[in-house]
Amino acid sequence: MSSVTPDQPRRPAAGVRADARRDDARPAGAGRNDDARRTDDGRREDARREHTRRDDGRRQHDRRDDARREDGRREQDRPGGRPASGGRVPAPRRPESGRGRAPLVVAAGVAAGWAALTSYLPVALVLALAQLSEDAGSVAGALRAGLSGWLLGHGVPLQTTAGPLGLVPLLLSGLAFWRLTRAGVHTSRAMGARGGRSPRQALTAAGAVGLGYGLLGALAAVLVSTDDLRVSPVRAGVTHVVFGALAALVGALRTTGVAGLLADRAPAVLRDGVRTGLVAGLLLLGAGAGAAGLAVATGGGDAADMIGAYRTGVAGQAGITLVSLAYAPNATIWSTAYLLGPGFAVGAGTAVRTSEVSVGALPAVPLLAGLPSGPVDGFGAALLAVPVLAGMAAGWLLARRLLRAADERAVPDRAALLGPAALAGPVVGLLAGLAAAASGGPLGGGRLAEIGPVPWQVAAVSTAVVTAGALLGAAAARVLARPAPRA
Repeated sequence: MSSVTPDQPRRPAAGVRADARRDDARPAGAGRNDDARRTDDGRREDARREHTRRDDGRRQHDRRDDARREDGRREQDRPGGRPASGGRVPAPRRPESGRGRAPLVVAAGVAAGWAALTSYLPVALVLALAQLSEDAGSVAGALRAGLSGWLLGHGVPLQTTAGPLGLVPLLLSGLAFWRLTRAGVHTSRAMGARGGRSPRQALTAAGAVGLGYGLLGALAAVLVSTDDLRVSPVRAGVTHVVFGALAALVGALRTTGVAGLLADRAPAVLRDGVRTGLVAGLLLLGAGAGAAGLAVATGGGDAADMIGAYRTGVAGQAGITLVSLAYAPNATIWSTAYLLGPGFAVGAGTAVRTSEVSVGALPAVPLLAGLPSGPVDGFGAALLAVPVLAGMAAGWLLARRLLRAADERAVPDRAALLGPAALAGPVVGLLAGLAAAASGGPLGGGRLAEIGPVPWQVAAVSTAVVTAGALLGAAAARVLARPAPRA
């Protein structure tokens, strides 16, 4: 029982007594003011929530309107005007499955066959014009001759009764190389390797195209071989495999993205050096093409007499002219070797240089009508400065590009500028040597067994000349672009 009797008042707890004392101390009406203040705060909070709710509703309404307009635009852009099901946004495309890809053998075979056909037909047409004029040949003979020219364009030598024929028409080689590059592109896409940046897939596509092309080359060698014309099927197959794989690899590297991957991982000096070398090489070839064109133009009368001497009619003369044009890239490389100094030969024991011209009896080929008659003198000696100027121009362009990429009023250091310029020379030397080797070859036996420049001489001279010119051009551009000292 409690000790507190009913007559005694109970003592409130300490907390209750303190609250009661504070309530007693408040003035009259203070409680009502607090209640009113709480009510106002609640109303303001409710109004704020209502305003936020309305803003959210407006935003959702705007988003729905935007979605409807976007669906309307997609509906208008849909081909055939077919409505979208339910107005829903289409799901993202899934990666291509293996079922949609063509088998590698089929893709490579079709691509290689199409490349062979598109590079063979122009040759057959040109040689048909040269042989069918005035009933001088048959359709079967023209087709077989076109197949022989197609093999020759890939570097396959032909054994004839007059001797080996190995002077490659580089225009046809360029056409075949381009078509095989496209074959590498199509095969890579059919494999589903586009943008995969996989070197293995690029090599697989190139190898498959090369194998298919090699089989076609061996088959062509079997078809054209006769008693008067012999072509080794093994040599033709191996040559076409290498030629086709290299050309297809160029297209496969670009399609798969491996070329960009290699360029990103290569050092900056190497990238700039290769680019500068390519620019210098193109400038050299351009100068050689200009010199060859000028020489043929000045000897145009002799070339016309040579064409007229064949007496094959208009169609035959057109065919002979087109055959000469097929060797125009060869003449460009020979002219470039002439400007560099080593020159070229048009037969055993002959030489065509800026300092010496010694030739004997030449075949009646219109392309040879522009050969110089003697060494250059007077203003013609200025031609010797063309390769150096090409190297200087490439070095100047290199420096200007690096200066534009650098920060304001900042000049690249010597290593970043002169390193690529020095590397441009070997790049040009390698390319020039390969081009010189591809442009020459025998044109029968006897005196015409040696035609074209000597590859190692062209490579050595072009390396030295372009290196010196590129260094001079880059250094001059760096000096001229150096900011003036502040006053």
